Amino acid sequence: MAQTLNEIRELHSRISDRILSKPNVTATGVGFKRTAGKKTGELCIVCSVENKIGKRNLAERDKIPAAIDGIPTDVQPTGTIYALGRPTGRFRPAPGGVSAGHVSVTAGTLGCLVKRGGSIHILSNNHVLANSNMAGTGDIILQPATLDGGTVDNDQIARLTGFVPVIFEQETGRSLLANTITGIFNFIARISGSGTRLEARKVNTRKNLADCAIAEPLNEVEVTGEILGLGTITGIASGELDMEVKKSGRTTGLTTGIIEQTDATVRVNFGTGKTALFTDQLIAGPMSRGGDSGSVVLTSHDEIVGLLFAGSTNTSIINRIQNVFSLLDITLP
Repeated sequence: MAQTLNEIRELHSRISDRILSKPNVTATGVGFKRTAGKKTGELCIVCSVENKIGKRNLAERDKIPAAIDGIPTDVQPTGTIYALGRPTGRFRPAPGGVSAGHVSVTAGTLGCLVKRGGSIHILSNNHVLANSNMAGTGDIILQPATLDGGTVDNDQIARLTGFVPVIFEQETGRSLLANTITGIFNFIARISGSGTRLEARKVNTRKNLADCAIAEPLNEVEVTGEILGLGTITGIASGELDMEVKKSGRTTGLTTGIIEQTDATVRVNFGTGKTALFTDQLIAGPMSRGGDSGSVVLTSHDEIVGLLFAGSTNTSIINRIQNVFSLLDITLP
């Protein structure tokens, strides 16, 4: 028999202390039950836990019953719940979701920790850690980033170790044939009094899969695998249509969204006349702003699906994490 909202609230007020006394439980409240990660219309008592543990691994007294007094429960993992600091501040140890960037970059977001060759690294975007191809191995990474007050003297956290170069659509380049053709045209234009001139340019049609880079911490104790406000990554998942996702970023903090498109090819403007085509991208709604670049995107079960790197007023563009991991030859720690 369906219970009214007031009846569920009354029951919750009586049993919440008892539920919170169980190990691993971080919160209880009244909400909607989720099935396979999707919200249903069924009201229940939601029990938030740091990590979901199989019933066989719990003592009987520590288990949360499927229903209490006929009212269903739902166990939802949230990770450890922290009092949140400003993502633009200085954090030690530094979690994912906070301000970070190459010493010559204004600001971006530290994504998460990954592993390559047995060593822990910080993951973010090329344009955050490698200054859009302009950086070199060993360059300084700051936390917080320069725009947020980070300085070389006080806030070095890592050194750049690798990045996937962004292939831009247009590069200035001249061949003998191009020089000849443009030279003839410009000569004719000049003697005819026209102000029009041509410039030979090489158009690059190659596409990118990811805007990504890694940096090795100067000291591993100064970083943590937690994501600010989200907890620990539980695994890897494939981004799919209508999937509910979330992120923690330097500018907008904790936001949620829905994957509205997959397999997308997107033209991204990097400023100063540079654009690049990215293929096999995920597109979500407006869950980011400038400075959130480098945020990792998670499912409702805290699985990583992507690396946020671009957006507009109503979209967020996300690299598939499988492409990021493959290109950088990295794994979760």
